[in-house]
Amino acid sequence: MLTPTQALSPLSRPMADAATDHAELLQLDRSLHAQWAKLTLGLSPASTAAAWTDWLGHLAMSPGLQHALRRDALRQLIATTAGAWRSGTDGAGAAAPAADRRFASPAWQQWPFAAIAQAFQASQAWWLDAATRVPGVSPQHAQQVAFGARQWLDMLSPSNFLATNPEVQAATRESGGTNLLQGLRNQWQDIAQRWGGSAPVATPAFVPGRDVAVTPGKVVLRNELIELIQYQSQTATVYGAPVLIVPPWIMKFYILDLSPQDSLVRYLVARGHQVFIVSWKNPGATDRQLGMDDYLARGVMAAINAVSRIVPGQPMQALGYCLGGTVLAIAAAAMARDRDQRLASLTLLASQLDFSEPGELSLFIDDSQLATLDDMMASAGYLDGAQMAGAFTLLNARDLLWSRMVSAYLLGQRPAVNDLSAWNADATRMPYRQHSEYLHGLYRDNDLAQGRYQVDGQPVALADIRLPVFALGTQRDTVAPWRSVYKLHLFLRGDITFCLSSGGHNVGVVNPPGDGAGRSHQCATRCASDLYAGPDTWLADTPVQQGSWWPTWAAWLQQRAGERVAAAAPGNEAAGLPVLGDAPGDYVFTT
Repeated sequence: MLTPTQALSPLSRPMADAATDHAELLQLDRSLHAQWAKLTLGLSPASTAAAWTDWLGHLAMSPGLQHALRRDALRQLIATTAGAWRSGTDGAGAAAPAADRRFASPAWQQWPFAAIAQAFQASQAWWLDAATRVPGVSPQHAQQVAFGARQWLDMLSPSNFLATNPEVQAATRESGGTNLLQGLRNQWQDIAQRWGGSAPVATPAFVPGRDVAVTPGKVVLRNELIELIQYQSQTATVYGAPVLIVPPWIMKFYILDLSPQDSLVRYLVARGHQVFIVSWKNPGATDRQLGMDDYLARGVMAAINAVSRIVPGQPMQALGYCLGGTVLAIAAAAMARDRDQRLASLTLLASQLDFSEPGELSLFIDDSQLATLDDMMASAGYLDGAQMAGAFTLLNARDLLWSRMVSAYLLGQRPAVNDLSAWNADATRMPYRQHSEYLHGLYRDNDLAQGRYQVDGQPVALADIRLPVFALGTQRDTVAPWRSVYKLHLFLRGDITFCLSSGGHNVGVVNPPGDGAGRSHQCATRCASDLYAGPDTWLADTPVQQGSWWPTWAAWLQQRAGERVAAAAPGNEAAGLPVLGDAPGDYVFTT
């Protein structure tokens, strides 16, 4: 008797073999792409080549622009040379660029260093103009060319070299060269850490549960994706409406519960709020098929259901940060569609709902880049936190890479490790399916803003969210630019209080009240009946308030917090949610 394989027709057998060969060849390609991606930090060589080819091709067909660029370069050269000659002959230093922090020291005002800095700044300006001025080049490709040129120029900055950095030269003279010896030690430590996979230097000084994430609480829910922590009340009575916090799963939850003086959780509990927070599991290779639906159903909705059972009959005030805010908004839209009224308000911290203008992160979001990332993640089953951190470092390589290397390797100085930098080094992973769906569906296709994003087989609409919303943007955010965050005014129909905080994506959020210099924020409310005002109009019309945004938000939150009730112990065993252990739980320790 013939086996099923033997029974195949002469034509079907070669077709089956061809299909197998095709799949094996595709897998070979994916493996090769994954290896390339490790060397390029996930950047697609094909995408980069396409951008430069587009730019060079259009530039080659623009002889007039070529002449203009050559003329501008010559004028800059003559002006810089003349300025250097004058400052050298009369003994007075030229004025180095004040806007660039790399050249802020008075040492850069002396000849010849001021002239060197000026020449470098002129080169940067010329390249930015050349990258963005060529007609016919797609905006995406022009940005990629400008980004690539900036990476090379940042690497070649005169501040990066002993021979052209007066600050390093002065430190070397004063220390007799010990700064360079210490720099070599620092470099060796970093190389050993990178190749050995050990913890970054000095991060053991901030251990969750001992130094950070120390606000008392209990784990009241654990599933395959999250732990839900309920914090112990610190007041005899509490506000009736509980606060549920959904942090991003790209990093550990305790960015909002750092050292006691920097803990937003502690700040809320001390003011009488019942606070819950989601602690996401750090996924591994076996979690590769966890998708956005899982993070919504087994993450956000599981937490909402648990809070509703622990504090029954009370609508909750939900807060989402970064990716957590995006998925929380999706949950709120789905609940509004389904007439689920368990949310009383929504707070979105540095969270994008519209991804049409995501800033320089868009440089990593095209079909070629996404195919490269998919192949890289498919190989391991996840995107490693170090690879994600490398992409973010490239966005601000001047401050996050080269300036730090100058400090550590030439000046021999390690920056003081604080709770935020220790948290930042505690990286997590992103499961293959979820991150691919997030990048394709939200970043590339903008499905949520366009009404195409589906929950339980039906689309959700942001316009269905009629809750009062407090939205925070941060001034120097490269992950979620505040003007992109501001776009939620175009989609949400309820009252929106928009706040703009000083600082970046993390420091602008972890911004506790105190005597810290430079903290400020702007805040204004748009009622549902008000006309739309653009971000620049909002910025010009909204007065600046000195200090942290936390008290402003706390007052907004308190208005919707309900009556005070007697504080209760964490959990609700009768509702099937017993206490499972102490905060910060188990998932936070998964490496």
